[in-house]
Amino acid sequence: MQITDVRVRKITREGKMKAVVSITFDNEFVVHDIKVIEGEKGMFIAMPSRKASDGEYRDIAHPINSDMRERIQTMILQEYEKAVDSEAEDTIS
Repeated sequence: MQITDVRVRKITREGKMKAVVSITFDNEFVVHDIKVIEGEKGMFIAMPSRKASDGEYRDIAHPINSDMRERIQTMILQEYEKAVDSEAEDTIS
């Protein structure tokens, strides 16, 4: 399964959440609302989740193994950095 598209929507307000991302697999399946978050140890992603009746948040969609999670996170963070760099270049121009 290949990640064939990543769409980054940057968040302009202050806070730890920096962007919301949609990723497409094999040009056939999309996952929306993946969050890019700035944590104490750096940037990471949070998969889409829903608040359960017990108050806990549960992922709606998520990778089954750590290798796939790493591939998804790496691709998303690379695209996020490109969006940040592009915005900085637009500001300078």
